[in-house]
Amino acid sequence: MSQQVAPVSLREIQRPVAVELERVAGELRRIIAADFPIIAEGNEHLLRMKGKMFRPTLLLLANRACAADDGRAVTLAAVVELIHLATLVHDDSVDHSVLRRGMPTINALFSHQVAVIMGDYLYSRAIIELVRLDDLEPLRVFARVTNEMTVGEMRQLEAHDKLAYSEVEYDQLIRAKTASLLSGACEVGALGAPVSHREALAHFGLRLGMAFQITDDLLDYTEPEAVTGKPSGLDLKEHKVTLPLIAALAAMGTVDRRLVAELMDTPDPGDELVAEVIRLVEATGGLAYARRRALELAQQADAELDILPSSPARDVLRDSITYAVERRS
Repeated sequence: MSQQVAPVSLREIQRPVAVELERVAGELRRIIAADFPIIAEGNEHLLRMKGKMFRPTLLLLANRACAADDGRAVTLAAVVELIHLATLVHDDSVDHSVLRRGMPTINALFSHQVAVIMGDYLYSRAIIELVRLDDLEPLRVFARVTNEMTVGEMRQLEAHDKLAYSEVEYDQLIRAKTASLLSGACEVGALGAPVSHREALAHFGLRLGMAFQITDDLLDYTEPEAVTGKPSGLDLKEHKVTLPLIAALAAMGTVDRRLVAELMDTPDPGDELVAEVIRLVEATGGLAYARRRALELAQQADAELDILPSSPARDVLRDSITYAVERRS
């Protein structure tokens, strides 16, 4: 994969499976339906703020690319989006976030207690749906993935010494929190295909997911709020250490590291301090390093697809790599 390629929009990637994605939205509504008023109200809010449907898209494309022809693919795609939604609800509660995709979070709209219970409800509905399919394979994959994501969240909470946080620890975190679910989506899409295809797609999803998350972390340093929908430097404001900062810290002198330490020790760092640290990270090569890592992972993801037969779906999966590393929001 070249260093500079034409960006690909998510809409282009989703075009081949647009009809199925419409059905996924209907399946989501069916699966989470509830009579209890506050849960029903929470569900309606979540359905309004549902995201880009990237994970269901990958599952459906993987299903096509390996000719698995799984009649359950639409339902399984809804399940993977439901698991993703549940993690977002829990993450927002843990982080005390008040906005997600420009809309109030569940914890802001109701309370942190309601958000925890809503996340649990979504997880349990996903499990009920997988059990209804009466097939251990997708249940086995998604059970493993949700456990990995939980451990990943705990890793983030336990990262106390911010300036000593290593790239190895960061890799473990993004593999668990982000890449595991993309990998699971691709693997479940390939159920019924040869084992070699299933494994290749699982590895593809893992590399793609890591590249996706590194790019997401880069955008926090490089793109304004009008583009990403969240304030620039939000990770720094929330004292989150991501790859650009990790790489920059390794090249910083004592004075610059002291400035980063000041930011991390300030409960609510001001915009000027955040902007200064962003400038430091760029000047010491942190952004360039993170960009290289994302592109290396993208190339590894691309190579995993070589084993699949040539097809339009395989081509679109390759386009999804470009989308993951070239997007601006």
